Amino acid sequence: MTTPTKFAIRRATPGDIPALEALIEQSVRKLQANDYTTAQIDASIGSAFGVDRQLLADQTYFVATPLDDPGTLIACGGWSYRRTLYGSDQHTERNAAQLDPATDFAKIRAIFVHPAWSRRGLGTLVLAHCEAAASAAGFTRFEMGSTLTGVPLYKLKGYAEHSRVDVPLPNGEALEVVVMEKRI
Repeated sequence: MTTPTKFAIRRATPGDIPALEALIEQSVRKLQANDYTTAQIDASIGSAFGVDRQLLADQTYFVATPLDDPGTLIACGGWSYRRTLYGSDQHTERNAAQLDPATDFAKIRAIFVHPAWSRRGLGTLVLAHCEAAASAAGFTRFEMGSTLTGVPLYKLKGYAEHSRVDVPLPNGEALEVVVMEKRI
């Protein structure tokens, strides 16, 4: 009988960037292959999907690790008090303006799980951590740009679809993203 692995969550640091880039790419290539084409995935890595250093600077991006192996990043995700809803540093549609917790939605951002660690509750764990951190900052409403792959989980966690957008990719393709909202 094996004991379930327990997880720790900590703030991401600039030193985590290489591991985050690898984790995000592995997650996208494996876990989103049923919802997006290879051309969409290839073009999305580093643009629509990737590290947003603003979240690290704001200290609102987190990593999950196994308790028994704190050097291994197995999931990541964050929230933001800025207007940008999705995308890496390279994504062209960025807006660093700050949000007002009294009137705006906190942005839930870039939740990814390593494929070898999927289906173990890590997405839920990271999402709950992000929601709690945003709530502690005064937000009572959350918004995210979900991949098609993430929609079922987020619906289970109380998010509702608001709209869909086609995110332009560098190769001329577009990536369908579902804008979802939740109020607490």
